[in-house]
Amino acid sequence: MKISVINGPNINMLGIREPDLYGKADYAALVGSIERAAAELGVEVTFFQSNSEGDIVTEIQRAYGTADGIVINAAAYTHTSVAILDALKAVGLPTVEVHLTDINSREEFRRRSFVSLYAEKVICGKGFAGYSEALAYLAKMYGK
Repeated sequence: MKISVINGPNINMLGIREPDLYGKADYAALVGSIERAAAELGVEVTFFQSNSEGDIVTEIQRAYGTADGIVINAAAYTHTSVAILDALKAVGLPTVEVHLTDINSREEFRRRSFVSLYAEKVICGKGFAGYSEALAYLAKMYGK
């Protein structure tokens, strides 16, 4: 099974951006954590991070025909991007939405997620472990 892990804006700033919320571990540590979880599950992962909405849409489209599922943290675009929602619908791949923090206990505007209108599972507030949980879910539900 091949899973595309897609991260949105400012995820590349982990360890620097608001460490009281996101922790002190950096993006490389996140990738390493996901790679270890994928190896344990026997799934292949690809990684993509961008601060640009259009690039994220393009990466979702690239997953069509090449990935069996998507794990996405659209970050701030979660709350604003109909384009990302439409891209997820277009490719029709099983999708899990992940957020490092609990978006439902933060500012009111963060409680609205366009991504969750498509994603079959949403994992919030579990930090890096949320990505591992997302991979495990997809492997269990759709693994070959």
